[in-house]
Amino acid sequence: MRLALFDLDNTLLPLDSDYEWGSFLERIGAVDAESHRLENDRFYREYVAGTMDIAEFLAFQLAPLAAHSCERLTDWHRQFMDEVILPAVRPRARELIAEHAGRGDLCAIITATNEFVTGPIARELGIEHLIATRVECQDGRYTGRYVGTPTYREGKVTRVDEWLHALGHDWSSVERSWFYSDSANDIPLLSRVSDPVATNPDERLAAHARAHGWPVIRLFE
Repeated sequence: MRLALFDLDNTLLPLDSDYEWGSFLERIGAVDAESHRLENDRFYREYVAGTMDIAEFLAFQLAPLAAHSCERLTDWHRQFMDEVILPAVRPRARELIAEHAGRGDLCAIITATNEFVTGPIARELGIEHLIATRVECQDGRYTGRYVGTPTYREGKVTRVDEWLHALGHDWSSVERSWFYSDSANDIPLLSRVSDPVATNPDERLAAHARAHGWPVIRLFE
């Protein structure tokens, strides 16, 4: 089996869907725009720096899901897709996915962004398997809490292990594996696969890639 894993934000998309979802909620008045923007900006800076507390971030990011019905959230997400995501999808990203799928590689998106935000994006990109931070739902509503291991830093390795096990596989059955990512936060999983590819890398990942001889590609230039 050959495995192709893709980070989403700033890798397949030239934006951060987590951050943009927050900005979208600010624009439509679903959250207090000023206070939410300050926190959204702070968490994004911490993510880039590699200092973000994932539990603190998820408490912030998932709170709006608990404040509204699933029906309203779904309607908002359709608008978010139309206004923010679809205009941002680039042909080169679709071509990379199609290249792996055409060779019969098992493809998956693995992202720290929660499954509510990323599920429709994965479907739009034609990728069946999504490994994202799971959100708790009770009695037909989101609770604002996450479930299991967040798909962040070393948590991505854990979640891939769990996903492979659920499919009846483990790393010993993987003949060759790729992981495409832009972020130094993903070095743990990049170091696990046979073919790490720094994709539109941030400064820290670009330096690590140079030091370790990893290939670098840029999908948005």
